[in-house]
Amino acid sequence: MTYHLYHYYDEDIGPFRSLSLLSEEKAHRVFNRIRLEGNTFASRRSNDYMAIRKELEALAHDQFISKGGKPKSIFPNYMTLETCDWLKTWYKKPKSIVIPWDEFNDDSISFTYGDLFPTMRYQDDKPYRKKIYTRNEIAELIKKFGFPQIWNMDGNKGPERYIEAQIWDEEIIARYIH
Repeated sequence: MTYHLYHYYDEDIGPFRSLSLLSEEKAHRVFNRIRLEGNTFASRRSNDYMAIRKELEALAHDQFISKGGKPKSIFPNYMTLETCDWLKTWYKKPKSIVIPWDEFNDDSISFTYGDLFPTMRYQDDKPYRKKIYTRNEIAELIKKFGFPQIWNMDGNKGPERYIEAQIWDEEIIARYIH
């Protein structure tokens, strides 16, 4: 089956803007501005968000390499596997970019069953917690559990609301940015 990856963003800011790619000082300035404005989902994140993000991205990077991944970047760009309407509510002027997952090499894309943050931090007995998956592995999880954006649209069954794709190579992404 051919799946699609979605990247959601605000039209006024543009796609694939990552705090992780900024210097620590600039990332904190941008993050604090977002929090002060208070009009997007990102404004509700905790003060230690950037430190936690760096730690989780490093963990994802290392797990991906241990599974044969060959990341060309230290930090990933994020997309969802298939659409997630809930993410559109994060932005004032939501837009999205859609890329077939076949555009990416297996060694440049990893997945978490849910957003990286809760997947790696949430404490429960679900078997997909604290793990990074390859394309083949996530396909097996979908067969077993389905898409969270279908069975947990309103978030009342746990923190997983979508399957996240971590893109470790910006070359393909660059083709879709206009």
